[in-house]
Amino acid sequence: MEYDFSFQNPTRIHFGKDALKRLPIELSYVGKQVLMVYGTGSIKSTGLYDTIMKTLKRAGKEVCELSGVTSNPTADKAYEGIELARRQKPDLILAVGGGSVLDCAKVVAAGALYDGDFYEQFFVKRAKAETAIPLGTVLTMAGTGSEMNGNAVITHTEHRRKSGMFSDCVYPVFSILNPELTFTVPKAQMVSGICDILSHILEAYVSPSDGDNLTDDLAEAMMRNLIRSAYRAVENPQDYTARANIMWGATLALNGLLDGSKQQDWMVHQIEHQIGAYTDCPHGLGLAAVSCNYYRLLLPYAPWRFARFATNVWGIDGHNKTQEELGELGILAMEDFFKGIGAPISLRELGMEMTAPLDEIADSCRLLPGGYHSVTHQELRKLLRDTL
Repeated sequence: MEYDFSFQNPTRIHFGKDALKRLPIELSYVGKQVLMVYGTGSIKSTGLYDTIMKTLKRAGKEVCELSGVTSNPTADKAYEGIELARRQKPDLILAVGGGSVLDCAKVVAAGALYDGDFYEQFFVKRAKAETAIPLGTVLTMAGTGSEMNGNAVITHTEHRRKSGMFSDCVYPVFSILNPELTFTVPKAQMVSGICDILSHILEAYVSPSDGDNLTDDLAEAMMRNLIRSAYRAVENPQDYTARANIMWGATLALNGLLDGSKQQDWMVHQIEHQIGAYTDCPHGLGLAAVSCNYYRLLLPYAPWRFARFATNVWGIDGHNKTQEELGELGILAMEDFFKGIGAPISLRELGMEMTAPLDEIADSCRLLPGGYHSVTHQELRKLLRDTL
């Protein structure tokens, strides 16, 4: 553990089949006005909407609603929610859905109390919000980890920019996680979430420090569990143990636990964000498409890290192999994993064509310095062409 770090996480988690029974207790701590944020209607078809509305009414709450939050939530939807929140002045925002719904709700929670343009302040200037409406969540899809962190990502469609904000004040006060609520998620969305989880773990894992680091051991155990659980969930989406492992793994992968004493990289996410800004592709599937070639780019700069990845995560025998050879086998194993669960490993599989503005996408990516190698826009152009 070579680098100093600070860790704090204020979110209260209720996990399991009966987790939703804790909602009345959480509601007893807040005032009367609740803004409920949700997606394009799936919670109504599953009956979850009716269940939550009955709970809110029994608790004596007055409810207003922001619906229609889409995958890759937009700045326009956040502006709509902010105006609604400013009119209704909710005591709690209750986000019911997956990571996109939660991210939009966080932006609304902070933006409603900021006297100015939230996008300019939080996403362009990257200032941290100083205050926010309290937020609670009921999670229906595992992947982003937004249920236990202060991150939010939105897309500005006019600017073709997908970017994130972070603030301590938008951590959910509580999050309700029942793995059974993820059973009805379409397979492609489940797979996208799994790829997102793996990428969150790797963004910290594939970075210094390289000494004896408990954080690396935790990351490897989480990746092994995720891989095992993913294959089981793809075979049987109603395997409760597999879905529970995936759901809790998603939370732990991005709640700060794996950041300790790691510099972190986050370039795979930066690349996908801009692919998503141009194509509106599912986030996790975009990550899968670019991950293997990105890590091949890093391999010569940290062969020891990828050799460890191959051995400790994929169980590959390193006998008579160089670190770089072993590292390539680890990346190939990850590629086979993506194929095995139905995720793309190329941009073409993601739906992109030869005419896609790859150089423009590459040049729009924000470059970060945290990993083993600081990539250039020229390298990213080649990476995207090779990944097509």
